[in-house]
Amino acid sequence: MARGGARNRSGPQADPKSGRSDRRNLGFVTLPSEGYDGKAPDWPFPKGTTRERAVWRKVWKYPQAAQWIKEPWRWETIAMWVRWKVRAESSEASAADAAAMHRLADQIGMTPAGLKENGWQIAADEVAAVRAEKPATADTAAAPAAPSRRLRAVPGGGGA
Repeated sequence: MARGGARNRSGPQADPKSGRSDRRNLGFVTLPSEGYDGKAPDWPFPKGTTRERAVWRKVWKYPQAAQWIKEPWRWETIAMWVRWKVRAESSEASAADAAAMHRLADQIGMTPAGLKENGWQIAADEVAAVRAEKPATADTAAAPAAPSRRLRAVPGGGGA
């Protein structure tokens, strides 16, 4: 049995902003926050359910897909994650089904830890940030507040 040495998730994750990462020339690939806008590859297995194929098309719109498209060797692992995800959605799913899905999610970068393991980071969505900071217009600022509900005393008490 192997002893010692680095293992997946052993110790703290690399910080791309640290001096040590700079010295090791470690950099993260930045994925587009708006996702991948290309076409999803064909489902890699001979058979697949309608739900599996729908999830397959959906995940190829995620930011991670911008990197996956460059790595065809990873597509079967992505398809296996899709298959386990669909299985985990079932009412008969077990904890083992969810655990298998989660392990595959890490491998393909679908979790925060998986993103770091793969050396990926999702770009900040600056357009959404600016949109969120948009000041209230004059129309909304001048609108009267909705009347608040008030408690009223009942004559005669109603005590116990």
